[in-house]
Amino acid sequence: MMYIKKTVILTIALLLSLSMSAQKRKKHVVKKPVVEEPQEDPRITSMREMTQQIIIIDSIVADKDQLLSQLRLSEETGRIVSSVDFFGEGDSTTVFINEMGNKAYLSQPDDSLHQQLCTSDLLGGEWSKPQLLKGISEGISEAAYPFMLADGTTFYFAGKGEESIGGYDIFMTRYDARSNSFLKPENIGMPFNSEANDYLFAIDEYAHIGYFVSDRRQPEGKACLYIFIPKESRKTYDPIVYTEAEIRGFADISSIADTWGNGEERNAALARYYDISINSLKAANTNSQPEDNTIASQELVINDALTYSSTKDFRSREAAVLYKQLIEARQHLCSLNGQLEKSRSYYPKATNAEKQSLRRDILQAETQVIQLNSQIQTLEKETRNAEIKIIK
Repeated sequence: MMYIKKTVILTIALLLSLSMSAQKRKKHVVKKPVVEEPQEDPRITSMREMTQQIIIIDSIVADKDQLLSQLRLSEETGRIVSSVDFFGEGDSTTVFINEMGNKAYLSQPDDSLHQQLCTSDLLGGEWSKPQLLKGISEGISEAAYPFMLADGTTFYFAGKGEESIGGYDIFMTRYDARSNSFLKPENIGMPFNSEANDYLFAIDEYAHIGYFVSDRRQPEGKACLYIFIPKESRKTYDPIVYTEAEIRGFADISSIADTWGNGEERNAALARYYDISINSLKAANTNSQPEDNTIASQELVINDALTYSSTKDFRSREAAVLYKQLIEARQHLCSLNGQLEKSRSYYPKATNAEKQSLRRDILQAETQVIQLNSQIQTLEKETRNAEIKIIK
């Protein structure tokens, strides 16, 4: 009996010891802190799900103050110039001038030094005092980089404020003639916008080419000009066809090649962009070349005693006709050489795709220069001989 009691006591003591040991072990258990993952702004999540399908045909990375030179617009679209060029001084913002050249959209700092959008008209050869655009400020604290479509109604700009998801975002609004103001601006979403600065949106409806600038993933002082094909209607990526990761890549513009599809639309758009580029070079050359009516450009040595510089100097009608052809050929050669100089200067900073097109144009121009030089020598000789026959 005594033995049984001792056994019971020992058993109870052992159980108490195990219980206390377990409690001690529990006291030494260190709970890991719960780390809450940061929640993404629901606006960004929603915007990503509604990413617009576009084809980005090319992209150009350069210093922010150099990108404007890569943005090509048809004459019918209007012009985008820097604020410095328009005002003679200013900041890094831009001014849009319509195709008629008589109306400008620009930004100017308000009392708090925030950029606000204005318009100015060309009256009597001078630009009027900028007037603030009505309706733009709703949800927007700062606005710049304006662009108006040819319809005079659809308006794009870059804005900061409660409606943007980071830095500048690109917005679209429409002008309401009845109220003489703009409707509430709408964020145009991804892939145009990001948590970085996105701005300088423009569409050339005649060439069917669009542009926008972003400094996403770019070092300080650099930005990327994206060249894309604008769509008449908005189409998003079907989540049944594309994975979440793929849609994220399209929204972030991880790879422009992923947007090309079979490449046919891209190649056609690249050809249109090259045409605009070459036409811009030709126009710049034409505008920079003064009308070549100097005496030196028209001089023709007839003999040791005679040098002509006008059709009135000729006694031979045949020689006068040949002389006109000679002057036209000389002027054409001057213009062609100017164009070649512009193309060669632009070539080092051109994209790889542009270089391919420029090489072809430069070679063709060089061939024309050789032919023109030969033609000019022949015309000089024929003109001189025709006149000498008469004056002997």
